[in-house]
Amino acid sequence: MPSNDARLLLHIAVPTAAVGAVAAVISGVVAGGKGAIGAVVGTLVVILFMGIGQVVLQRTAKSLPHLFQAMGLMLYTAQLLVLFIFLALLKKTTLFDFKAFAFTLLATTVVWVAAQARAYMKAKIAYIDPGNTGSKS
Repeated sequence: MPSNDARLLLHIAVPTAAVGAVAAVISGVVAGGKGAIGAVVGTLVVILFMGIGQVVLQRTAKSLPHLFQAMGLMLYTAQLLVLFIFLALLKKTTLFDFKAFAFTLLATTVVWVAAQARAYMKAKIAYIDPGNTGSKS
């Protein structure tokens, strides 16, 4: 992964992990050990799913730049659908507190998307191809 892509991913994942840590502490206080486990699992699920999506989106942008916007929209829709399916599958679990898991999943997803939007706005991404001189000889 090029350093610019890794830096972008870092600026997105760190705030998400920080919110997940805060959620784990709050869930641990409110719901005990199972609440903290649920918050940690929720944070890991979001970082894993959204991180994989970010890597796929970055590779698409490099290889097929004309599909970047459509791929981004499709990817976010698919990610949210997978997260909802994941919630439905784990609704009856007794391994951790489901409410702590669900609220952490929601909070970390919102933070991921906001951090991603901020990182892209702050990034200095060239939108003009420097190799193209514009001459049609």
